[in-house]
Formats: sequence, C-alpha cells, structure tokens
Amino acid sequence: MTTDVERHEGVRAVGRRWFVRAVLTGAVAVGSGLELGCSAASPPTSAGLTRPRPSSPGSALRELAGGNQRWRSLHERHPDQTRTVRQELVGGQHPFAIVLGCVDSRVPPELVFDQGLGDLMTVRSAGGVLDAAVLASVEYGVLELGIPLVVVLGHQSCGAVTAAVHADEGGRELPGPLRYLGDQIRPAIDRRLRGEARVDAAVTANVRLVRSRLSRAPDLAERVAAGKLAVVGARYELTSQRVHEIP
Repeated sequence: MTTDVERHEGVRAVGRRWFVRAVLTGAVAVGSGLELGCSAASPPTSAGLTRPRPSSPGSALRELAGGNQRWRSLHERHPDQTRTVRQELVGGQHPFAIVLGCVDSRVPPELVFDQGLGDLMTVRSAGGVLDAAVLASVEYGVLELGIPLVVVLGHQSCGAVTAAVHADEGGRELPGPLRYLGDQIRPAIDRRLRGEARVDAAVTANVRLVRSRLSRAPDLAERVAAGKLAVVGARYELTSQRVHEIP
C-alpha cells in the first residue's frame, strides 16, 4: 500500500550531491564529530539577533559542529536566551537548521548543539521515523523559512529501534500504533548481525533511510540540486556526547 510520504516522493534520489555541494561551500566532515573545513565569511545577522545567523549549508554545519564541541567539552554558551532575544523573536523566526531526531529525553537538539531560542527547528518522532506530518514539518521549514540544512539525527541505544529489532527477531508485530514504528524501521534491520550489533547497525541504517527519503521529496530534491539545501545524516553517541556524520 502506498503511504502518504511515498506519494510525496516523485523524483529519483539525488544521491550524495548534497555532500559535494557542502564540500564546495567549505563543509568537510571528518571522524571526530561534525568537524568541518575552513569557514566562509559570516553572514549578516537576521531579525536583529545579536550573533551572525548561518545562511548556507556549510556555515550551518560549522555552527552545529562548534556547538556540539562546546557541549561535549562542558563549555556551553547557552546562546540566544536573553530578554532582548526573546523580545526580538516576537517579530519572527529565522532558524538556520532543522534537526529531525528521536523523542528520547537524552537527546534534546538545542542542548546537544548548544543552541538557543530561534536557532533550530526541531522535529521529533520515536526513532526519527518519517510520516506525512514529519515530512510536511520539514518542508515547511525549508520552503517557508528558507532553512538551508536538515540533519537527520539518530542516537546510540535508541529505544524505538531496539523495540523494532526485538519484535522482528521474535517474528511478531509491535502492539497498537507502535506497529507503524516497527514497519518503518524494519527495512533498516540487518538480520546477518546478532544482539547489540544488530540494534546499533539498525540505528545507523535507519538514519540513512530517512535521509534518502527526505532527499527524494520533490520540493527538497529541487533545492538540494540547486545547492541551496543539504540533507545530512548524523548520530549522537550517549557515551561521548559526540555527534558525527553518517556517510
């Protein structure tokens, strides 16, 4: 049966073209988190905010990388939380990145990336699964607010992925509405693996699947092809608090 999300996906995958364009804008991810290359000139501030607002996929990635470095080294700045910023945001919002992540209480994007009010648009669902409402929320941020970066953020020890893997191993369906989560995550399960290795691999594979589906959504694919948008997959490791890109 064709899902609502699948009906939105009318063009073929754009593959890894987003990464090529991110490289061309100076964003080069390497092993120790979202460690990125040389920075571009700072864009002008948006909506009168007191610090520069990233306006390209590369600069947005660099800002998130720096924020995660501060978070995991306990040097958080807790930006954009002052009375002035709160008042300025009454007039409008200009977030520079969308983070599609899990509902897990241990992985709040604003903390993980050390960002504040008006900086991120966060969309969260169990396991980071993609349905019509989640897709529409991401597209709203990209098309209406001009956000240049979407990060699909999975995380170590994801409960939703674990439940889906265990149900699949037992040859059963998850109960009630949870069945939808299991159905969405099941294609990410590698049955050649066993135990925790199967769960951990499924977390990464699920991020890749969601990233691919977002990249194929026609309106998003058009912006990716034009170099105006990057759709990036990443993982948050609970043990180290590090975010790293998933190729």
